[in-house]
Amino acid sequence: MRVMARVIAITAPCALLLVCGFTAEPAQSPAADIIVTAAPVYKPLAALRGEERFPKGAQLLVIHEGKPEARPEPLVSGFAATADANVSFDAKTVLFAGKSTADDPWQVWELTLADHSLHRIVADANDAIRPLYLPGNRLVYAHHTTKGYQLEVAQLDGSAVQVLSYLPASVIPALVLKDGRILFEAGFPLGSGSTPELFLVYSDGSGVESYRCDHGTARWGGTQLASGDVVFTQGATVAKFRSPLAKKESIVTPRAEYAGAIAETASGTWLMSARASAGTHYALKLWKPNPSRSEAGALKTLLAQSGEDIVEPVLVATRTTPKRHPSGLHDWSYANLLAIDSRLSREGDLRVAPASVRLETLDAEGRVVVTGTAPVEADGSFFVQTPGDKPIRFALLDAKGAVLRQEHGWFWIRRGEQRYCTGCHTGPERTSENRLPAVLLHTTTPADLTGAKEMREAQSGTPGGNSR
Repeated sequence: MRVMARVIAITAPCALLLVCGFTAEPAQSPAADIIVTAAPVYKPLAALRGEERFPKGAQLLVIHEGKPEARPEPLVSGFAATADANVSFDAKTVLFAGKSTADDPWQVWELTLADHSLHRIVADANDAIRPLYLPGNRLVYAHHTTKGYQLEVAQLDGSAVQVLSYLPASVIPALVLKDGRILFEAGFPLGSGSTPELFLVYSDGSGVESYRCDHGTARWGGTQLASGDVVFTQGATVAKFRSPLAKKESIVTPRAEYAGAIAETASGTWLMSARASAGTHYALKLWKPNPSRSEAGALKTLLAQSGEDIVEPVLVATRTTPKRHPSGLHDWSYANLLAIDSRLSREGDLRVAPASVRLETLDAEGRVVVTGTAPVEADGSFFVQTPGDKPIRFALLDAKGAVLRQEHGWFWIRRGEQRYCTGCHTGPERTSENRLPAVLLHTTTPADLTGAKEMREAQSGTPGGNSR
């Protein structure tokens, strides 16, 4: 995808602007430098539709020591557009997405702050956006494909590129958690829906799952605080995930529209991009959370520029390097999945175990293909072999083959992955009983639902099935 953009020249003075509903009270500036993206138009969810977030260009600006009165300066020069800054763990380098000319695709670059030297990491005919540092001299980013944006990882020299996601819809990385997992944005139901939602995946593409299962309200722009909580926006409100809770926890904030990508300062103050209403521009705000107060304090303007959105605030400060996830993938073309009790679901537990489970995937033309069925035990367990690195979903069937319950979205299992699930979309708060699943009493060989067996039989003219 090639997107037209023009060079944005920052010429307007960086005076604080009064916006209806926001305070003009001076704010205490953070001591660290702040990098922001300034753009005439910012569409925070456009990338999930495979569209351009900055249709009129963008430019990365540095607010030195968090003091806008010194006038923010461009982070880099000579680019038609720059955005998506991500500071390294030692605060010495910055990843960003940039366009050398207006007609170029977005590409991933790295800037060394000490001497402002640059090197390009990802160069392709298609857009590469939202780069994030990973431990081990790696990065993750979103690369545009015929199926939308997909996650990829690579070394910082651009080598060893590996695809992580396999969906017929866009996925956009949001941040790398302290435990090493990648928080990403996608539509819910995953791979087929349009409501923005937050998901998790390890840096080898395994273990993809919902962050929480209380779906329904749009949420994006996740940021992990020093406490470990993950704060995100829902547009007009802000909420967070806390480890002990199975559902989101609302945060009382001033009435505004929030762009997402909150940054937490060393003092606990939040940097937030907010605007009074649609049709106005996002400005950079400071806000001090105070959970002991029932009413939210006022947003304090740090930077507002006439005719521009100020978004994606990032602190230039050291931070703890996330844990590096050791990959457990095998050199197989398939994956194994053990369901402990498929009767369990957040939609309500089934009283009777399904008779069988059906696996579906998508072919190269995007058509739904059934790769096979396997029996389900009385305790709801089943053990199957699935295609690797493809979109898949399950349907539970009764004895007559009618659907009892089915997944409406898609997910993937990496080739060589061995995975288990408690039930069908049960949520992280549900754990199975400490017992051996009945399916493993019968066999430790998974039922082949990869479709390879059916293909071989079709070619040979020999019928078969998935019986034990």
